[in-house]
Amino acid sequence: MPNRIKYIFTVLTLLILALSFSACYISPPQIFAPTPSPTPEPTPAPSTSSTEHTNPSWTFPRENSQPASLLPSIAEVVAQAMPAVVSVTTEKLVYDIFQQEYTQRAAGSGAIIDKEGYIITNNHVVEDAKSIQVELADIRILPADIVGTDALTDLAVLKVEAANLPQASLGDSDLLVLGDWVVAIGNALGEGISASEGIVSRLNVSVSVSGNTLYGLIQTTAAINPGNSGGPLVNMAGEVIGVTSVKIATVGVEGMGYAIDINSAKPIIEDLIHQGYVTRPWLGVSLWTVNPSFAQANNLSVNEGAYIVELFPDSPADDAGLEEGDIIISFGGKEIANRDDLVQAIHTSPIGKGVEVIFVRGSDTRTTSVQLRESLPPWG
Repeated sequence: MPNRIKYIFTVLTLLILALSFSACYISPPQIFAPTPSPTPEPTPAPSTSSTEHTNPSWTFPRENSQPASLLPSIAEVVAQAMPAVVSVTTEKLVYDIFQQEYTQRAAGSGAIIDKEGYIITNNHVVEDAKSIQVELADIRILPADIVGTDALTDLAVLKVEAANLPQASLGDSDLLVLGDWVVAIGNALGEGISASEGIVSRLNVSVSVSGNTLYGLIQTTAAINPGNSGGPLVNMAGEVIGVTSVKIATVGVEGMGYAIDINSAKPIIEDLIHQGYVTRPWLGVSLWTVNPSFAQANNLSVNEGAYIVELFPDSPADDAGLEEGDIIISFGGKEIANRDDLVQAIHTSPIGKGVEVIFVRGSDTRTTSVQLRESLPPWG
């Protein structure tokens, strides 16, 4: 019996030891994953390029780099041009919504072009003014009279009684190229003469203002604000190459100011000083532009041209057999698509010589010849 107990005890001891060793090692669980199937290599997209024009030996072209030129001295330009720039202040009679009369003051600019007191400015600066004063660079304030105005080009000439005034130098606007530096000088916002620089950004631009089209304008990035009108636009030699006239003032639009080029302004200024008005070829009609909607509304046979709204008796147009309702489609060999085309063609045509006119009357196309005469003075 003791032997049996001893045997059982021995077996139990061995069993406990075996369990103790097995508890000291826990084999990690085996993770079985499915065997992945082989992934095919991606197929490249068909190439849209061709080796026909490739060149393995190509390199960037050799550049002839030059050091950037320094900006011009704006201070020297302003110092030379500013003494001849004047502030223009006008008083006009206007009426409120109750038809009550009151005096309205407005500011503009101008440039002295003659030592004896002739000043160029814009027509819209002095139009309908009952009194005009100019302030010179030496702070003198002088009354000014209107010598003459021209609404078609928005130019005017004033005169002050003074002598030995500083005189602006007039340049050659035909020499301008895109990117040229220019300076606008004038009475911006009516707060005194100031200067702003910019470049020539376009040339020979046409802009419509209050129903009138201005031609051959210089577009500039120089800041132009109310009060600058009539002031000079000068080049880097301090010469006047333009008369500041208008700007596009619309939300999101910047750097689009315009000046009348001085070469176009010179003959207008001369006419105004010589005789008080501008002499132009005269046809003797009032015009309207024909467009598709106008043609449809009036049952016209053409969709473009210049429609004669009014014809003056005994005018060149009357003598040539033109009538109200005729549509001019060609003038002096130039195609006419609208009113502005005809106005330009008339102004560049000779006085006293026959000019061929092609026009439409009803559904018929006809031809005549007209002899333009000199325009009449605005006062008679």
